[in-house]
Amino acid sequence: MTPPNRQAKISARHVSVHYGAKRAIDDVSIDVDQDNVLAFIGPSGCGKSTFLRTLNRMNDTVASARVAGEILLDGEDIYALTMDVVQLRARVGMVFQKPNPFPKSIYENVAYGPRIHGLAVDRGDLDDIVESSLRRAGLWDEVKDRLADSGTALSGGQQQRLCIARAIAVDPEVILMDEPCSALDPIATAKIEELIHELKGRYAIVIVTHNMQQAARVSQQTAFFHLGTLVEFGSTSDIFTNPREERTRDYITGRYG
Repeated sequence: MTPPNRQAKISARHVSVHYGAKRAIDDVSIDVDQDNVLAFIGPSGCGKSTFLRTLNRMNDTVASARVAGEILLDGEDIYALTMDVVQLRARVGMVFQKPNPFPKSIYENVAYGPRIHGLAVDRGDLDDIVESSLRRAGLWDEVKDRLADSGTALSGGQQQRLCIARAIAVDPEVILMDEPCSALDPIATAKIEELIHELKGRYAIVIVTHNMQQAARVSQQTAFFHLGTLVEFGSTSDIFTNPREERTRDYITGRYG
């Protein structure tokens, strides 16, 4: 479906996912590059979130899930027996559909990852990581005077930006976002989209979204999934204005979905 890309941060080749006897993803090949935001679109149940979760082995947490094919991160097979999954998930962070801050202080939400991964030498180091992560997530000015407050006391949009700060704090290379705005109001959604623009290029970013307008706004590349297959993959402008596949055209124009 996509030619080999020497600049690819992640290369997936012939990936299939089964849940028991049910095939959820069928022979998907795609590249995620460093410099563009890649959006996965498609109707509910089409496999876009399932495929996203293969990219940092979140499907390992589902007993019935089996993943076949090859996924390389900087040329390294992430499903190899020698792969440290904890380290992998530090390198390939994830932001979920529903904000899920830890029941800890704002400070501890962000400091938790750097502390367990040994990224901070001392408290001053940790303070710097927390501040820079919250700044990058566009949250510092709103919370700098209440870092001891619980992360769960923040608004939904702030909680989601806190989760993004938490992902950034362990210095990832890739950020996966699984419908990060679906539980948020339009103002909070706009802030997350603005944040995605600011993070582009610093991290490889993949976003699953059911909102086609959002995909058009935030991404430079789009992949359209349908019934577990990758129907079309290309530049976002081409997918939305000049799709090659009839199924893509039908979905974009609202004939189904």
